[in-house]
Amino acid sequence: MRWYHGTPSSAAGGGVLFSGGAIVERIWTVEIGRHVGERVRLAGWLHRFRRLSNVGFLVMRDARGLAQVVVDDAALADRLERLHQESVLVVEGMSVAQPQAPGGVEVHGPSVDVLSPAVAPLPFDLFRPRLGAQLPTLLDHASLALRHPRQRATFRLAAALVAGFRATLRGMDFVEVHTPKIVAAATEGGANVFAVDYFGRPAYLAQSPQFYKQILVGVFERVFEVGPVFRAEPHDTPRHLNQYLSLDAELGFVADHTTVMETLTRVLTGMLSAAREEAADPLALLGVELPEVPAAIPVVGFAEALEMIAAATGEDGGASRTWRRPTSAGSGNGRGGSTAPTFSSSSATRWPSGPSTPTPTRRGRPPRTASTSSSGVLSWSPAGSACTATRTTWRPSPLAGSIRSRWPGTWRRSGTGCRPTAASRSVWSGWSPG
Repeated sequence: MRWYHGTPSSAAGGGVLFSGGAIVERIWTVEIGRHVGERVRLAGWLHRFRRLSNVGFLVMRDARGLAQVVVDDAALADRLERLHQESVLVVEGMSVAQPQAPGGVEVHGPSVDVLSPAVAPLPFDLFRPRLGAQLPTLLDHASLALRHPRQRATFRLAAALVAGFRATLRGMDFVEVHTPKIVAAATEGGANVFAVDYFGRPAYLAQSPQFYKQILVGVFERVFEVGPVFRAEPHDTPRHLNQYLSLDAELGFVADHTTVMETLTRVLTGMLSAAREEAADPLALLGVELPEVPAAIPVVGFAEALEMIAAATGEDGGASRTWRRPTSAGSGNGRGGSTAPTFSSSSATRWPSGPSTPTPTRRGRPPRTASTSSSGVLSWSPAGSACTATRTTWRPSPLAGSIRSRWPGTWRRSGTGCRPTAASRSVWSGWSPG
């Protein structure tokens, strides 16, 4: 009696089979080409059996790939023909070079031991190039559906990418950490949490390892984690973010944002390099061509990105408008003439509500009013004697019948926000569209 014992122990041997008390090495299906002219032993699943007039072809699958076994014994072919797909087999035979065979090699003169026959036929064929079953069927039989070569390939590719992530960061002296996933409070805003009962006390599934990463930067300076995160957010998309694998990194002594960008570039390069080296076959099976990461990834500023989107799509939500300062005094509301603010070349400016110098700021959000939308950002950028306004995701409220939805639209000044209107000369005291 023969049986498969334990887990494959090495890439070379793939595991051990016991036969009559003697230890016999088993090889992977993808390795039979290295043993042409030798007897080999394979273990795996019956992927497919096809019988012709006087010969049968057994396709065997293991964790690494497929191998074709030629069956010319009628009695053995009868036995195999009665088996369902996914029966567990051990096959021993001669490795023979055959140009017409898949991979250029196959096994002849086999002896086959059935370790565990499948008790029922599969609801779908795993030997087809793609699974044709509907999603409910695939989910109900996930333990079988995941055995399909394309499904397995996605896991192989993901494993290679994660391996590249780890290897790259370790090479940069990052320390891998493992943080708690049950926390006492939300770790960051902007996302809901899943509540759990922690022995009678409220607790939550972690949205992010951010809190612990920041603590550990003070210990190791550079840390990273590969782990699940949970976000209680409803989605109406094929891919959900309620639970996903997060690749997180945190580092200290950062000069500026370019330090982070350089680190990310190195990480992306390492991940894609690992995928090419470790997942070449899955990439080919999936038909995926990985991009090349340039030495310096192009950088596009926010305002420039909005202009590019507007130019490419014709959408005016990201267009820009220039407002020139007049040479004469305005109508007395402090926006023109000698009381008009001056601009520097290093600060964006949000207009104040009175005749005072504008406060340097990154952007100004409009207040919530009945006549204007509460969603949107109006950014001002100085340009010599002109001021450029860039509108982002600005939508009129249904309550604002007088506000147009088309750029330049009608804008109005209120509170600490600054919005040009159709009557810009009166509202802006002589400032006019450029």
